[in-house]
Amino acid sequence: MKGFLRLIPHIIVALFSLTACVTQEVEDNNRLGNFDSLWRVLDEHYCFFDYKKEIYGLDWNKVRDTYRPRISEAMNNKQLFEVLSNMTYELRDGHVNLSAAHNVSRYGRWFDDYPMNQSDSLERIYLGRAEDYQQAGGLKYRILKNNVGYVRCTTFEYNFGDGNLQEMMRYLATCDRLVIDVRSNGGGMLTAAEKLASLFINEETVVGYMCHKTGTAHDAFSAAEPIRMKPFVGLRWQREVYVLTNRRTYSAANSFVMFLKGLPQVTIVGDRTGGGAGMPFSAELPNGWSIRFSACPMYDRNQQLTEMGIDPDVKLDIVSDDYQRGIDTILEYCLKKD
Repeated sequence: MKGFLRLIPHIIVALFSLTACVTQEVEDNNRLGNFDSLWRVLDEHYCFFDYKKEIYGLDWNKVRDTYRPRISEAMNNKQLFEVLSNMTYELRDGHVNLSAAHNVSRYGRWFDDYPMNQSDSLERIYLGRAEDYQQAGGLKYRILKNNVGYVRCTTFEYNFGDGNLQEMMRYLATCDRLVIDVRSNGGGMLTAAEKLASLFINEETVVGYMCHKTGTAHDAFSAAEPIRMKPFVGLRWQREVYVLTNRRTYSAANSFVMFLKGLPQVTIVGDRTGGGAGMPFSAELPNGWSIRFSACPMYDRNQQLTEMGIDPDVKLDIVSDDYQRGIDTILEYCLKKD
């Protein structure tokens, strides 16, 4: 009995230590609780408050004070979703999405304020019929006029096999230049973007930098860590490269553009990309809705932030008259003779 009594203080200390580890407040599953949960998750984990404050004066505390009085326990789910979505729109970020069973919020101006600068009908004109182009690993490619190789990459949802990329390089090896079209590519796997980009470097290269959140403060970040890429083991491209972009080039596709921008043989043509290269963060509200946003700032090789998009080297839009005549203004720029 005495031995057991001697153990009691140690048991109490152990229990206290276990409970002391769980100190984060959990909001109630009511209207205000869900509002507070969403605001807090963004406050503690969103990475671009200082940038947004500098650009347009965002004050996240003021946003809370503006929207919290609009919450009523009498409102239905759709009304609550509207208020919460409108609060996230104050971030002016196309990569912040609130998801509920009935809807997903999206900051439309992120894309809608920009021209499309890509057309499936124009793409079919240049690629031709299915028998006119090669297709492997999610890539479509063929040789266009003036001996220009054209590669259409609509997604990075698939990992490219080494054999697929080797066959593509062999097929396009005699071309004078290469066009990689990632317009309206919504991303996918970062490893796929890295694999495709590795065709265009000949030695291990620092292609960008990444920071990580180290605490809940708005400025709590690690030092920028270099992102290193190794060259593809096999046949690699050595000549001129054009990369075509539009505002709907984002996520892993934005990273692909970041990897290549600044290489001496690469020219980015089109419109500003849609950004969103940082690793995603997700959290669940008390009512089961989820919030998702980029949580690791990424920077190009010149340590310029890429989350808000990457500007092209040559800014071009598809001209309306060209579109009516079946001409892709942006692609034609890359097909012209020197």
